[in-house]
Amino acid sequence: MKLLFIDDEQTFLKYLAKRMALEGFEVKTTFSGEEGVAAAAKAPFDVAVVDLQMPGIDGIEVQKLLKDLQPDLPCIVLTGHGSVENALESGKYNAFKFLSKPVDMDTLIQTIQAAYDHRVEKQSKQDPPDTSPAAKGPVSKLFQKFRHLYGVEK
Repeated sequence: MKLLFIDDEQTFLKYLAKRMALEGFEVKTTFSGEEGVAAAAKAPFDVAVVDLQMPGIDGIEVQKLLKDLQPDLPCIVLTGHGSVENALESGKYNAFKFLSKPVDMDTLIQTIQAAYDHRVEKQSKQDPPDTSPAAKGPVSKLFQKFRHLYGVEK
C-alpha cells in the first residue's frame, strides 16, 4: 500500500515513515502542502495522512487539491491543533478520519487500513465486472463447459 504523508514536523514525519515501512507500507514523505500536492500530481497513492496546520497551504486546502488530483484518495487528518470546526471542514473534502497528535501507532495503522479497505470497497462497487473476451481465460472457459455439461446454468 502506497502512503503519502504531508506534515511540516520533519522529525515526527521521519519517525512515522520508518515505523510504517517496518509495517510493510511504501511511504512518501513531504514536508509541506505544496510538496504533497506535487507528489500526488506525479504518482498515485492509496491513502494520504495530512497535517492540518502547516505554513503555506494548510491541510484543508491540501485535501481540496488532492481530491481534484485523485478523487478516490482517502485523507486521514492528523493534527495537534484539532477542533470540531476543523474536523467538520475536513470532512467536506474527503477526510476519512480526524486524529489528534500524539497518535497511538496501532490506531493510526488501523485507521490507514480501514481507509484503504473503504476505498477498495467503494471502487469495486463503481467498477463493473470485466466481461471482455480477455476476462474469459482458460479456467473460466473450462468452468463454463462443466456448468453446461452438468446442466447447471445461471
